[in-house]
Amino acid sequence: MERHKSVAAAFEASAAGYDDGRRRLLPELDAFYGMVVDLVRMHAPDARSILDLGAGTGLLSALVAEAVPGAAMTLADISPAQLDIARTRFGDMGRAARIITGDFCAMPLSGPYDAVISSLAIHHVEDDEKRRLFEKVFEALAPGGVFINAEQVAGPNDRVTAAYHDYWTAKSREAGATDADFAEAEIRMEHDRCAMLDDQLGWLKAIGFIDVDCWYKSGFLAVYCGTRP
Repeated sequence: MERHKSVAAAFEASAAGYDDGRRRLLPELDAFYGMVVDLVRMHAPDARSILDLGAGTGLLSALVAEAVPGAAMTLADISPAQLDIARTRFGDMGRAARIITGDFCAMPLSGPYDAVISSLAIHHVEDDEKRRLFEKVFEALAPGGVFINAEQVAGPNDRVTAAYHDYWTAKSREAGATDADFAEAEIRMEHDRCAMLDDQLGWLKAIGFIDVDCWYKSGFLAVYCGTRP
């Protein structure tokens, strides 16, 4: 729990400029988040309820809300400052959203939801917490509901993980990332607990998800999903 508080503090401190630096530090943002939107359209085009775990400033939630206008959106995050930005974002869209401040590993997820999404959040918790969270997601989904995770993953060995980091650094520099951007990012990345993609797909299958697959992969960025039968 103390480590979760330190993660929250890191994101609270960078909330004000988080979105400004997002595209510089995530030059593949359109393809990365776009795949989540496409998977929601594919698996839950008539979704009535969608939960975003680790929603942050609501950037991904807003894209999904535009794609599925009939869905009631619930945004959960541990950072009040980031959720304040999400609240304003949805207000500017003229969309209602339920905002929950808290640790998604500790809170009940309730439901049922037609889709649960997440982006660049679950890799901040330890692997045993990831597995327990995936179990909670499974239980929170309605039958036929889909879990979509846009995540940062570890490589199959240290050499590949290091290559992922070098590739990200080079692409971010090309996109205009500054030394200040990298300094803030490195503070947040101290809290990373990335797991290998194959392990995460295996956990989902063991829990009971079906049609588990990775739909997007570029360096340490991956978008994968699974459906509750």
